[in-house]
Order: sequence, then C-alpha cells, then structure tokens
Amino acid sequence: MTDHLPPPPDDVPPHLPPAMSPPPLPDPTPAATPTAPQASAAVPPATAPVATPSSLVQDVRNEVGKVVVGQEGVLAGFLAALLADGHILLEGVPGVAKTLLVKTVASTLSIEMSRIQFTPDLMPSDITGQLMYEQATSEFTFREGPVFTNLLLADEINRTPPKTQAALLEVMEERQATVAGVPRALPDPFMVIATQNPVEYEGTYPLPEAQLDRFLAKLYVGYPERDSEQEVLARHHRGLNLHEVASNGVQAVATAADLAAARAEVRAMQVDDSILSYITDLTRATRTSPVVDLGVSPRGGVALLGLSKAWAWMAGRTFVTPDDVKMIAKPGLRHRLQVQPEAELEGVTPDIVLDGLLESVPVPR
Repeated sequence: MTDHLPPPPDDVPPHLPPAMSPPPLPDPTPAATPTAPQASAAVPPATAPVATPSSLVQDVRNEVGKVVVGQEGVLAGFLAALLADGHILLEGVPGVAKTLLVKTVASTLSIEMSRIQFTPDLMPSDITGQLMYEQATSEFTFREGPVFTNLLLADEINRTPPKTQAALLEVMEERQATVAGVPRALPDPFMVIATQNPVEYEGTYPLPEAQLDRFLAKLYVGYPERDSEQEVLARHHRGLNLHEVASNGVQAVATAADLAAARAEVRAMQVDDSILSYITDLTRATRTSPVVDLGVSPRGGVALLGLSKAWAWMAGRTFVTPDDVKMIAKPGLRHRLQVQPEAELEGVTPDIVLDGLLESVPVPR
C-alpha cells in the first residue's frame, strides 16, 4: 500500500503538482509514466490561477527527484501538509526511503533540521531539553533539546515508550516546550515528521489516539514500481550517496520566507459554505459508521479543511472543490479512525471505511 501520484494534466501550470490517487485500491487505468503507475480522478484543470504563482512546489519536487525515486505521491502529500502547517506520520516497511525523503526535502529548504532516533531508553528531557548546573556561575542554564528546530525528524517514533512519546504532545499542539515550569516557544516554522514501521511489533509502543490526532496527515510509503526500483539500483551503481544528500546536487530552493508566503496564500483560499458542509458531513459520518469505534473529531475536520486548501493551491486554483476534499481525505483522516476489532479481523481498514463514506456522503454541486 502506498500513496501514488498520476502525471499532471497538460493544462495544469508547470509549477504545480497534480492530484494524488487514493492509496488502498489499485486503479486499472494505465499510467502515462513508469514512476506513477496508478491514477484516479485527478483534480480538475486549473481555471483560476493564483495571482502570484510560486515555483516552490515544482522546485522542491525537482530537487527531491535527484535522490528519491518512485515516491511522487508521498511527496505530494508531504508538501500539502507542509503548506497547511501540520505534522506528518510516514508509515512503511524498512528500506523504502522514508528517512531519505525527509532529509532530502529538508535540504531543499533553507531551514534548520534535527533528527531524533527514537529508542526504548530515550527520555523526555532528551527531546525537549533540560536545566544544567554551571559550576562556573553557580546557576542553572537551559540547554535546548533537538525540538528547538524548524523540521524535526522523529525516526521510528513507535520504538520509544509512551512517557517519551508524550513529550511531543505539547510540542506538536502548542508549538512550545515547557521545561521546569517555563514555557519556551519553538522556532517558526516548526514541523514534526515521524516515521514508523508497521510490520515489526516486538519492542515497539503503538501511538495512542491522542498522539495520532496531532498529526495532520498519515502517508503510506510503499514499495516503488519495477522501473523505479531499477532506477534506484542504477543510481546506486553510479555512486548515489545516501549519507550526504548535498553531494548528489540537491540545493536549497526556498527559504522560510518563501514558505510563509505560500502558507499565507493557502490560508487565503476561498471555501464555499457547501464545502464546509461537505467536510462536516464526512467527519460526522465516521462517528455513526457501524464498524467504527472511534470517529473523527472536530480537529480532524479542521485538518481536512487545511489539507484541502493546500491541495487546491497546488492545483493552481484560488478556491476549494469537492474533488480536493476527496483526494486528500484519506491521508487526512485514516489515522483518526479506530475500526472495531471484529471488523479488523474481517479485513476492514480505515481506508476501506473512508472509501464507503466518500461514496455515500452527498457531494455538493
């Protein structure tokens, strides 16, 4: 299971990515390129381009493409969450370029990045920082933890106990860290990108629902298609260096100011009342589904709205359509659903539930 991206329509501005197809079910429509073998209904052609089109998205995609192959759909969802100012949970088996993708995207932005390798012995103070006694001054000084950065990579977040996982709750929601009773603001922008392995359960601690709800989107990172995998081998044969991204020619193409300007445009997107009603109906429908124990909270609806606005902006429009909501609904809502255990035994997943709701909830016209 992975999130795929079809080739862009001919009439979409070149700086904008196309829509991401739903990840759970393969589409029988053949793809136009080997790196994007699956496709579904794409976002409609751009009809009202933004007043000042930004090349940020396409520039980032071009730079990331120098290192990462076959994960265009994941990258599109990543950028949507980045533009919507939210956090991301990347889930996939080892070796599918989760960490590499994050490091490469960070290299394309002129912002600071920190990485925490989550382990069973990691303590909360290892994340947020702690007071240190200085003998020279006989005073306590605060030593910042790795969360005081712009982009925080929480690698294998489910390998650390709940006590340490909870250290990120305040950080992700309030954008601050309270140490010794003193709240300390984090830099702006600030984003957490967490990775986790879904197939190895020994020595792991599943994230609780309260923690999952802090993530704006959950993206599945799957195996690349055959041609993409062969290209990975070819690049390694030519000397691709995964340990030093900059050595592969990846350059910073945007600054924090560029990102802030893009986010301002996203926030200014036009959203009709019918779209707000549609998002409300979708989130409320998850709470009445007979196979769901825990539905989407109002915060999930707000998250879906933000992602939809970012998706519409990436498609070159100044307004949100129902198709934008549909395209990004699963990444925005799948981790907020708790399917009943008996339904899980029958193979029901959150994506399957959302597929049914997207078919049954009336779409505004």
